[in-house]
Amino acid sequence: MQTLGAIKFLFMGPVILLFLVVINIMTSPGHWWVQWAALGIGIAWVISLFRVIKAAIVLGGLAALIAYVANRDRG
Repeated sequence: MQTLGAIKFLFMGPVILLFLVVINIMTSPGHWWVQWAALGIGIAWVISLFRVIKAAIVLGGLAALIAYVANRDRG
């Protein structure tokens, strides 16, 4: 379930950040406070990316193991 949330955040994180940039430009164009939100969202985004990559590697390994066992039984 964490992986599905991580995949969702990979798409929603940049959208949220873009929304915050627009708010920053509209409310206080001389003060760039959105950089701190970008730092936090960026760290969370990278962690989510690693979580999704780990899940893809595990699923790929399981698929390869299943294919190996299925082909070994045929021969």
